[in-house]
Amino acid sequence: MSQDIVQEVTFFLHSIFVGLIITFAYDWILIIRRLWRHGRFLTSSEDLLYWFACGIGVFYMLYRENSGVLRWFAVMGAALGMLFYKIVMKNRFVYIMSTYIHKIMWFIFRVIQFVLKPIKRLFSEVRRFVRFIVKKYKKVKEFIKKRLTVCIKTLRMVLCKQ
Repeated sequence: MSQDIVQEVTFFLHSIFVGLIITFAYDWILIIRRLWRHGRFLTSSEDLLYWFACGIGVFYMLYRENSGVLRWFAVMGAALGMLFYKIVMKNRFVYIMSTYIHKIMWFIFRVIQFVLKPIKRLFSEVRRFVRFIVKKYKKVKEFIKKRLTVCIKTLRMVLCKQ
């Protein structure tokens, strides 16, 4: 085989690989969307950034492999890579990864809850103690105020008689 044909076949295989990578990356975005629900604005922003990054990646591949010249068989190679990935993986990868990550996050959350439970109980007891102290402070304050009021009235009465 001539060197030109080998170069073209390598370029075609690289474009298929780029299509696989693009679809694999989008599956990770779908996994993140399954784990944390997004609104329309955030979803649209993610898609815009994703396709912008993909465009830069494809342009870089075209620039490096073919001096920036767009070859339609490269576009077809990328499309074939995407199609091949979707046929082989379907949505199994997204389902499996999101399920396992969700279970791992649930387990970590439960461990953190278990570890923090004594601290939560301690804060609850401290809060109860502080409420008790504040309540007693208010009672003492009212008692002192009443006693001072009585003393002031008694003093006025004594001063007024003289």
